[in-house]
Amino acid sequence: MITGAASGIGRALALRLSRLGSPVAMADVDEGGLKDTAAALRGPVLVRVLDVRDATDQLRFADEVRQWLPAPLAAVFNNAGVAVASTVLDAVPEDDDWLFETNFRGVVNGTRAFLPILVEQDDGVIVNTSSVFGLLGMPYNSAYCASKFAIRGFTDALRQELRGTGVRAVTVHPGGITTNIARNARVRKDPEGLGRTKEQMAAQFEAMTMTSPDKAAAIIHKGVERGRARILVGPDAYLFDALARIAPTHYYSVLSRLQSRMRARTREAG
Repeated sequence: MITGAASGIGRALALRLSRLGSPVAMADVDEGGLKDTAAALRGPVLVRVLDVRDATDQLRFADEVRQWLPAPLAAVFNNAGVAVASTVLDAVPEDDDWLFETNFRGVVNGTRAFLPILVEQDDGVIVNTSSVFGLLGMPYNSAYCASKFAIRGFTDALRQELRGTGVRAVTVHPGGITTNIARNARVRKDPEGLGRTKEQMAAQFEAMTMTSPDKAAAIIHKGVERGRARILVGPDAYLFDALARIAPTHYYSVLSRLQSRMRARTREAG
């Protein structure tokens, strides 16, 4: 089962697992994108337009999946996510609530809905997508970081509760992946005061991403198959992880210099 399957990592996971012969149950709030993903799959597929913030609807979907599946449920990928760009000072509470309800509550709702199926089987894995922003706090992304740190803590706690069972919990920390998340983000104004439009900010983000959705899906799938409890996706994810250990309070001075260099190279290439 995969949420956020209309695009990005979710779509790439659905395509990869379907090619390998797995039935795929997938959900997203984007009906059109979900249909496009379903049309590209080779094997059995169950499609559900779903807002992950709705806990009751997630429970209904879990019942549908239980009845539909021709085999035991192997994995649950709680992958749906959104973004907001803002300073803390200028944050709009409604935007932050929308993000937190989608990113964190969506993961909690999906876990609570599908975990009983896995526990009953005494087999399977819950895979929750955090971020490199769940390893380090980054300016202008306070709500996003908070949600991704929360996913990390929630999944780590769940992992310990599942010790001694056949069910596992995995945290995924993707770095910059070339997806639509920046273009679909809520941005009221340029948080850095540079006067950039939302489209310009999204283009700058995409220019600095290091990993394609297909590559990310392959890394996640292989990590799950190998029994990893934590999966870092992309070279930047390994950099963030190292900085969190080596320079837990001074990492941003290093990252800001690297970011400036990458932006300069992007301008030159443009």
